[in-house]
Amino acid sequence: MRTPPSLRKGDTIGIAAPARKISREEMLPAIAIIENQGFRIRSDEAVFNEFHQYSGTDSERIAHFQSLLDDPEIKAIICARGGYGAIRVIDKLDFSKFMQNPKWIAGYSDITVFHAHLNEVLQTESLHATMPVNFATNTVEALQSLFDALNGTPLNYKPEPHFLNHSGSATGQLVGGNLSILYSLAGSPDFPDTKGKILFLEDLDEYLYHIDRMILGLKRMGVFDQLSGLIVGGLTEMKDNAVPFGKTALEIVAEHITGFDFPVCFGFPAGHIPDNRALIFGRDYQFDVGDKVTLREIPKR
Repeated sequence: MRTPPSLRKGDTIGIAAPARKISREEMLPAIAIIENQGFRIRSDEAVFNEFHQYSGTDSERIAHFQSLLDDPEIKAIICARGGYGAIRVIDKLDFSKFMQNPKWIAGYSDITVFHAHLNEVLQTESLHATMPVNFATNTVEALQSLFDALNGTPLNYKPEPHFLNHSGSATGQLVGGNLSILYSLAGSPDFPDTKGKILFLEDLDEYLYHIDRMILGLKRMGVFDQLSGLIVGGLTEMKDNAVPFGKTALEIVAEHITGFDFPVCFGFPAGHIPDNRALIFGRDYQFDVGDKVTLREIPKR
């Protein structure tokens, strides 16, 4: 698994908008935060394009992201926001120059499309982390974890225990992202091979019955059969029907993984929540769940 170089003060970070549109008002506070960390910013006018829900037409979004991939002066690409649209551009991007000069690509939610392609197809680590659209409401710890990851500072966490947790210890590469996006990638070359891996899942604004359908779908595909561990982040703003489903989102996940012998952590601080801590996908972690929970990076040799 390739690891992009860590950033130094003065390096240039490119802001991309491969999915939903973002306004200047939403972007400006984030630019100030990034610059205050000692980085230069490339935020082209193309970031503010609009085409219905999207940040420009497919062609415009492809061209702008491609320019960031190809520019050797850009040391990292932070996606401005999620929404929908990454799946419409991923197959039309040329990653050949990126593979010669890898750089961190950061984001979450719809950016799971990029994580899956980078980790599974290109065998390159990526950064699951908050995005500029969220900077104003993120915790200090969430923002710091993004910059720690970019700077090469190890990401080690001790989340609060949860009553639904399954005890155990595991090591493995961390993969995953947004549950709905991963589910939509099933059958594609980007869908992660989870054998021996630690899987992270989060989601937002889904009906409870759809969470049930997706988790069962992953189970029937064999995703959990040889999993090393499972981390469940924020499952936030879940929706129910007039006739209640009868379980919370976390209870749905817990029900369908009963009988599997791997550690599980619920309520991990990552996902569509203010305290959205950064995770390096493709990185090896030590994962321990018991009276205490720890997720610790395994140093590369």
